[in-house]
Amino acid sequence: MHALAITMFGASDAARTQLLAALGATTGVLLTIAAAGTVSPMMSGVSPVTAPICAVSNPAASQGDTVIPVASYPLPNVLGKRVTVVRVIYAPGGFSRPHRHAGSVTAYIVKGEIRSQLAGEPVRDYKPGESFFEPPGSVHQVSANASQTEPAELIAVFVADEGAQLTTYLD
Repeated sequence: MHALAITMFGASDAARTQLLAALGATTGVLLTIAAAGTVSPMMSGVSPVTAPICAVSNPAASQGDTVIPVASYPLPNVLGKRVTVVRVIYAPGGFSRPHRHAGSVTAYIVKGEIRSQLAGEPVRDYKPGESFFEPPGSVHQVSANASQTEPAELIAVFVADEGAQLTTYLD
């Protein structure tokens, strides 16, 4: 929340308006997902552009981990921006290597426990119903299933530029 407050405090009126619109869209998507209780990977809003940005087979993760595109929509009130929703399923002991995302990301934990750490912040485990926010450009140092025996799942909502590569893995 501190990063959001700092971003909002130092931003121009136009930038604050865009950020608030993007956060509003993200919140709406998360509330819809929470209200539905489940997410179908076959939602009609899945854009063909989502597949290459959210590669399902990821050599930078452990085996058995899956990223499933759920939906992707342009934001008509924020020109040049798109909201993309993906379902991330970590196998027991699963993880992704350090990476960063284009734009902003809100993650909502659906099942199991997700261990997460952004650069400069402590490692934290998140349980179902909890969420975390990744500001643009932040380095996601730890993204993993906290359990060695049970799967874990999250829904990630990206608000980024049209055509942006949503995930970039770091060396």
